[in-house]
Amino acid sequence: MEINRLAPDFKLRDIVGDLHSLRDTRGRITILNFWSCECPHVVRTDRALLAKCAVWGADVAMLSIASNRIESLEAITAAAHERGLPLVLQDPQHAVADLYEAQTTPEVFVIDRDGMLRYRGAVDDVNFSRRIPTRAYVDEAVEALLAGRLPRLAETPAFGCAIVREAVE
Repeated sequence: MEINRLAPDFKLRDIVGDLHSLRDTRGRITILNFWSCECPHVVRTDRALLAKCAVWGADVAMLSIASNRIESLEAITAAAHERGLPLVLQDPQHAVADLYEAQTTPEVFVIDRDGMLRYRGAVDDVNFSRRIPTRAYVDEAVEALLAGRLPRLAETPAFGCAIVREAVE
């Protein structure tokens, strides 16, 4: 998935069965958030992303995408409701995760109003040695796009839990 290229469209159902596509968000800045109901890093970043989306308002859409094969619809639904996520899309066969080459949760892709991929990677700079974020990469990317500029930083390594693509027996 290359930066500054058109982000590929997809269609996925949300947790109540309604169909959504990336194209539905055209005209707004879109955050694709590869998401997990079980990853502790996602629990932390959900709070940060939801708070910023409340500030950004209707100019920014966030699509959380549950791509872990081992997570049940019941667990995804419970976590989404508990965390106050307005929209979680189901990708149990990880087709969209594969399309975007997403490897971890959280891993985010920021797409501009015209559908161009402008940032991919981590939500912030938390890693094994830094437990408290000092830099919010997604915030920087979205704020730049809202101001009509390209993000200074277009890609960072994602940090979190691996997307589980195989069924565990």
